[in-house]
Formats: sequence, C-alpha cells, structure tokens
Amino acid sequence: MQTMMDALVKEAPGKGLTLKRVPVPQPGIGEVQIKIHKTAICGTDVHIYNWDPWSQQHIRPPMVIGHEYVGEITALGPGVSDYSIGDIVSGEGHIVCGHCRNCRAGNGQWCKFTRSVGVDRDGAFAEYLCIPETNVIRIPANIPEDIVSFFDAYGNATHTATMFDVVGEDVLITGAGPIGMMAVGICRQNGARRIIVTDVNQYRLDIAKQMGAHAVVNLAHDKLEDAMREQGMVEGFDVGLEMSGNGAALNQLLKSMRNGGKVALLGIAGPGTVIDWNDVIFKGLTLQGIYGRKMYETWYKLMAMIEAGLDLSPIITHRFHYTEYEKGFEAMNSGHSGKVILDWTK
Repeated sequence: MQTMMDALVKEAPGKGLTLKRVPVPQPGIGEVQIKIHKTAICGTDVHIYNWDPWSQQHIRPPMVIGHEYVGEITALGPGVSDYSIGDIVSGEGHIVCGHCRNCRAGNGQWCKFTRSVGVDRDGAFAEYLCIPETNVIRIPANIPEDIVSFFDAYGNATHTATMFDVVGEDVLITGAGPIGMMAVGICRQNGARRIIVTDVNQYRLDIAKQMGAHAVVNLAHDKLEDAMREQGMVEGFDVGLEMSGNGAALNQLLKSMRNGGKVALLGIAGPGTVIDWNDVIFKGLTLQGIYGRKMYETWYKLMAMIEAGLDLSPIITHRFHYTEYEKGFEAMNSGHSGKVILDWTK
C-alpha cells in the first residue's frame, strides 16, 4: 500500500506553492479515497498561490490546496455502501454540517458551517484525496475527464446561469473569465435570445465569442450601448449575470437592465463597492447572490447539459503535468488562459 504521495502544498505565508511528499490520506467512517486523475486550476487557487489579502484571511498553512478534480475511487471507509472501487467520480467541494436549518431544508449551499475542500481542509492537488461519501458525484462514462476536472467551476456557472429563466431573454454577462465563458454556453444552449459579454481582456472575450456570445464588448475601447443597439435591444437586458467582482461592471450592469430585470451575482465584490440603490428600487430589479452550487440539483443539470451537447472544450487552453504546476499558474496569472488542466496520471 502506498503511504506517501506528491502534493502541492501551501507550506507557509507568501507567494507560491511547494511540490512535496506527504502522507496518503486514509478514508474514515463514511468517506472514500479518490486517486486523482486530472485537476483544474481555479481562480481561488490563484488567490492562494499569490497570497493576496483574501488568502491571508482564510488560509491556514500548511495545507494541500485544490478543489477541481476528477479521479477514481481506490478505497472505501467503513459504512460506505453507495460507491465501488473503480468508480470515476468528482465531488462537491463544500462539506456541510447536515444539521442546521438550511441543511435540513435541502439548502446545503447556504450552510453557515461549510468547510471547503482545498480551503478549510486538505484539497485535491495531490495523488489522493478523501471526502465524505455524501459529497461524491459519480460521472457518466461518456463525459471526458478533462471536462469533468472543472465541474466545480462549471457548477458555479450553472447555478448562476440557471437561477433565472433565460429562454427568449436578452442576457448580459459581466466578466469573461472561465466561469463567464461557461455561462455563455449554458445560456446559448438554454435558449437565450441575445447574449452580450463585457470585459477588458480581449483574449478571454474571444473565447466567450467562440462559446456562442452574440456580441462581446471590450470596455477598454468599446461601448456596451453600441452593442445593445446593434443587437436590436430597446429596453435593456432581461437577465444579468455578474461574474467579475468589479464595482464599475456591476454598476453598468444595473443601469443596463430593463425594468423588472433579474440579476444573479457570483463575482466577489471588492471592499467598499458601492452601487446606486435607486437603480434597484425604481427599476424593480431582483438581485440574487450565488455561492457555490445547489446541493445537489446543480450537479444533475450540469451533467445533463453536457450529455445534451454543450461543448466546453474551447475553454480549455492549457494542459500540463502536475510537476509543471508553475507553468500552469503562470498561464492563469497572465490572463491569457481559460481553464488550465494538471495531469496526475503520468
């Protein structure tokens, strides 16, 4: 039995990660052990790598990071009965208490006592990971593992883009990061009339266009109003998806909504972000905060959309062996990337 493994560890405060040997985790009661095949680098992982203010507040080194992954079950803890060794799986990254009001009401995504894989406990950037059986997601054999590796992020996009009905609606997506790119494909597949994406990163806007956006607007030199007019929009957007966390983008979104419009907010706003609340009040806007994925309805929907033909492959821009993780984080930090995949099988 293998007792030590490679893992990417945040050893101490400061920029960077360390590839080192650590003990292989063993499954406890109700847990499974997963041999990791592929992982994807998330924006959260970049925050931790860069050791920004958010990471300084939330991360307690030393710990293994990472929470986007696919692998196979290699061991079952006592009491596990719904899974078998060899099953290809991913996992819901939010481990909830199961006992609070929200958990008991079927709203685990709002559990106040959530512990996140790769943030509050050891994560998936390693050869092996252990998680509770209740968090395991069995993967259909016809879905490529590279796509499954970022199902966690795709789940965020699905939760946000399906929060409100988009059939026949005009949708504004602010922020063309990987989750914004995915949201374009989701809205296109689900029947949106027009999808416009704003950002200042042309590389990522080009991928959003490839994913099906009817128009992309580089706010560094183009105007959203011009794109709206060219797309035949009169009153404003029916649905807004805020993916950037940028205060200026949020305010532009609110001012661009039609009366009675609906806004899903996923981007994490910076400290001191201010909006004009009169835009919300006088337009009768509905604002809905999004955190993670609905547990577990989002997982069923995201896999169904893939099986129905949603192609997320244009979002994958880089692939590296896990020993080349520095190149992966360099690509993410450059802004000239979509999803970056690390291979743990070779």
